[in-house]
Amino acid sequence: MRIPAHSVCTAIRDDIVAGVHERGSRLTEEVLARRYGVSRVPVREALRTLEAEGFVVTRRHAGACVAEPTEQEAADVLEMRTLLEPLGAARAAQRRTEAHLKVLRGLVRLGQERARRGHSEDLRSLGGWFHETLAQASGSPALTSTLAQLRHKIAWMYTVEAPADPVRSWAEHGGIVDAVARGDGDRARAITALHQERAADTHRLRFPHGDRADRVRTSQHHVNMSSARH
Repeated sequence: MRIPAHSVCTAIRDDIVAGVHERGSRLTEEVLARRYGVSRVPVREALRTLEAEGFVVTRRHAGACVAEPTEQEAADVLEMRTLLEPLGAARAAQRRTEAHLKVLRGLVRLGQERARRGHSEDLRSLGGWFHETLAQASGSPALTSTLAQLRHKIAWMYTVEAPADPVRSWAEHGGIVDAVARGDGDRARAITALHQERAADTHRLRFPHGDRADRVRTSQHHVNMSSARH
């Protein structure tokens, strides 16, 4: 496949999340350049960016390889999102635009409708779009970028089960938007914190405990790249 040079980093990251490039596998510039239809220069730049993000490590005698995060690192990533999402919601209550509110309200209407009808297959992508828009409404590019990276990593490290009560989950989404619309940062933070605490219980590591329990091990299945948004 041939993709624009500036999109090489996104393409490699998406393939790592999807399990195309398995944990611990080597990432050679020549092979990647041929796969994505670009020169080695954007591949080299992409690997440096992905190393900074924690998806890639450089090993002696092996070069760039897909990272193998520990269980503790995976737990830390999930905790970071649990802490930062409420901050983003509080910021959104002060900085959101009418355009943000329109999109958030539309997503809540769709999510609540799908939840009532039991259309669980649509809820994950809707939830991903909701949290992505909420982060953008925070008006903080740094926070938005950090949360996006955390969502990518969580999709890489975890499988996410459907919530036990999707109707309640989307009611919480609605409560967040109501608080954001009123400019009530404390309320937005509190509801989002509760929502993230409950959501964390639906995450399962993509690896079993085995002979190397200190390493994330998985026979990762190919997943839809849109799941990284959740």
